[in-house]
Amino acid sequence: MRILSLGDRALTVEFASGFDANARRAVIFYDRAIMQARNAGVLPGIVDVAPTFRSLTVHYDPFQTTRVDLEQSIRALAIDRTSETETDQTVWRLPVCYGGQFGPDLSDLALDAGMSQSALVDLHAGTAVSVHMLGFLPGFAFMGDIAEPLRKPRRKEPRLRVPAGSVAVADRLTAIYPWENPGGWHLIGACPVPLFNAEATPPTLLSPGDRVRFDPVAQEDFAKLKNRIRNGDLAVQVFRESS
Repeated sequence: MRILSLGDRALTVEFASGFDANARRAVIFYDRAIMQARNAGVLPGIVDVAPTFRSLTVHYDPFQTTRVDLEQSIRALAIDRTSETETDQTVWRLPVCYGGQFGPDLSDLALDAGMSQSALVDLHAGTAVSVHMLGFLPGFAFMGDIAEPLRKPRRKEPRLRVPAGSVAVADRLTAIYPWENPGGWHLIGACPVPLFNAEATPPTLLSPGDRVRFDPVAQEDFAKLKNRIRNGDLAVQVFRESS
């Protein structure tokens, strides 16, 4: 573990120099442990914690705590890592309509992989992925690892408009665009479940450490689900399998 100053109101805790499974588990543990300690009043002055693939940044109020006290408290949390577990993960099953107008890149990915589109869909839907971090856009979850045949570098020319709800892959990751936005990932489908709601607590549906499974649905079922969610007839929480 390496703790670095980030100005006078934040510090960054690094666990590895690159993407690493052990680092990811450490990030999730410390993210949860720090927030639990803050909520219990043990770590006063914590404003926010921002986890990434291999590190997390802790924002704090310098009028309520000091850099030295905060570092000592964070290092002390390591003693409790013997109880670290992944059994309390929240698991989501999110519907996805693959291919066609929703996944214009699926056919090219299948061609490059030497597989049928349905076989590639089975690979994407058949692998539970972990939420590594949120970033880029509010509610945008970087998830992985995806199966090798789905891995492809980002597009050389990003699209100027990627529809909200688009399910995409790039390198070893998959994601769902929560907003219409430019993007360079390969589009393979669409999900009707909104990932961000400013009025909800928390506003993001997915959190680092969650697990996600994708459930293929037909286009007509996709439209029905989207309308039911939009009209308030179907709560997004019904897509949570366990926690």
